[in-house]
Amino acid sequence: MAEVASVSEQNPQDAALSAPGVSTECDEPVKKRPRLEKPVEQDDENLEDRLNEILCCTVCLDLPTFSIYQCNNGHLMCAGCFTHLLADSRLKDEQPTCPNCRCEISKNLCSRNLAVEKAVSELPAACRFCARKLPRYLLDQHEREGCPERITRCKYYQIGCSWQGPHHELEDHEANCTHPSKMGSEVLDSIKQREAGLEEDTKVLRNIIKLLSYEKINFNDLQLRPYRTDDFITKLYYETSRFTAFNQQWVVKARVNDDERNPSHTLERHIAFQLVLKSRITSNLSMQFMMLNGPFSDAKIEPRVYRFEFTPEKTESPYNNIPLIDSAECNKILASKTINIRLIMFQIPK
Repeated sequence: MAEVASVSEQNPQDAALSAPGVSTECDEPVKKRPRLEKPVEQDDENLEDRLNEILCCTVCLDLPTFSIYQCNNGHLMCAGCFTHLLADSRLKDEQPTCPNCRCEISKNLCSRNLAVEKAVSELPAACRFCARKLPRYLLDQHEREGCPERITRCKYYQIGCSWQGPHHELEDHEANCTHPSKMGSEVLDSIKQREAGLEEDTKVLRNIIKLLSYEKINFNDLQLRPYRTDDFITKLYYETSRFTAFNQQWVVKARVNDDERNPSHTLERHIAFQLVLKSRITSNLSMQFMMLNGPFSDAKIEPRVYRFEFTPEKTESPYNNIPLIDSAECNKILASKTINIRLIMFQIPK
């Protein structure tokens, strides 16, 4: 009985461990629950930031807005940075490489990543007016047409009203705007200022229409091919093959940032061209000419007419800037192996 009492006084857990067939030592330690570095709720909140880091451009570290290119190893580059890398390599006479893995890149080797483009278009972005977050593919339309905080101007701006404000205040302003009730003499100055800005564009178009009525007109689709100078620090220049116009031989030359020693050190770039007469002439030759983007070229060139009188002593026109919209268009041209242009020449009658 004493033995039974002593056993019953033992702790039930100890009794279970001391029972026959039960091991007092644990064969394997109890598995611990893995410790999460961040709570699940916090991971969901930071998912957008993590995707931004994964899908961003490797050059500018920003989410691409339009086309997205990738190298052979999958590193992403936005269209602007991709063309800028190709343009820099053209100026430096180097092989363009991926900034991450240094593999060779070119328009033929790199391809667009459509899956990443669609994923980026679905990511939310904040409206620059109302800070509302929308998918990126809807953001542009929202800022142009749907946002109540977007900046608009009064419909009477053509007669001098300078009001600009959020769109939801536009109706109240136009209802109380004083410009419709002004006298004609009061709004005449505003109309003249507005017409002055349009007069220059109209003058260029009228001049082109007048030139198209000339008897002697010639146009050529040309290719500007890249070459290097023989200087210690070589410079990039472009030149076309000889072509015939008005029974004379001509050449078009072009230079990048001809007023700077090293164009690769600046972001603002432009291309200047000149028309060179290769034939010998005995009398003066007055010419007007304009450059447009040629076939298979997506460069945005604004029409502009230049004039020069070629003489036996002066056979090269001054360098004139190709009227591109911005430096991004210049990089787009430099990224190509050749520059396709259409040159229209008008011989001025005496």
